[in-house]
Amino acid sequence: MDEAVQPELQPNKQSSFLRRVGIYAAVLIVVFLLGFVPMWFKARTSAGSLEVAEQHLNLALIQNTIASAVIDARRGDYEPARLAASQFFTSLGAEVDKGDASSFTVAQREGMKPLFARRDEIITLLARSDPAAADKLADLYVAFRKLIPAQKV
Repeated sequence: MDEAVQPELQPNKQSSFLRRVGIYAAVLIVVFLLGFVPMWFKARTSAGSLEVAEQHLNLALIQNTIASAVIDARRGDYEPARLAASQFFTSLGAEVDKGDASSFTVAQREGMKPLFARRDEIITLLARSDPAAADKLADLYVAFRKLIPAQKV
C-alpha cells in the first residue's frame, strides 16, 4: 500500500515545488523591477540633461572660437586669427547643417546665413595681415552674439 500511496503523493510534491519556484521567480522579478524602473527614469532624465549641456557647450565653443580670432587679430597675430576664424565658420556651418538637430532655432539658422557672406572677405584680410580684419571680426562677433542670446544653464 505504501507503493500505491507514494505515486499519488509525488505529483503533489512536484506541483507544490513548481508553485513555490514560480512564486519565488515572480517575487524576484517584482524586486528587480522595483529597482530597475526608477533607475531607468533617472537615466532618461540624465540623458536629456546631457544633450542640453552638450548643445550649450557646442555653442560656447563656437563663440569662444570667434572671440579668440578677434583677440588675436587685435594683437596683430593674424595667422592664429585666420585659423580661428576658419574654424569658426567650419563649426558654425556644421551646426547649421544639422537642421532640426542643431542647437540653433530655425530663426537663428536663417540669421546665420548673412554671417557666411563675410567669410571670404575676413579670411582674405587676415591672410594679408590687414589691420581692418580686426574690426570686421569684431563686427562678426557682435552679429553672432545678437543671434545667440546668453544661455542659462
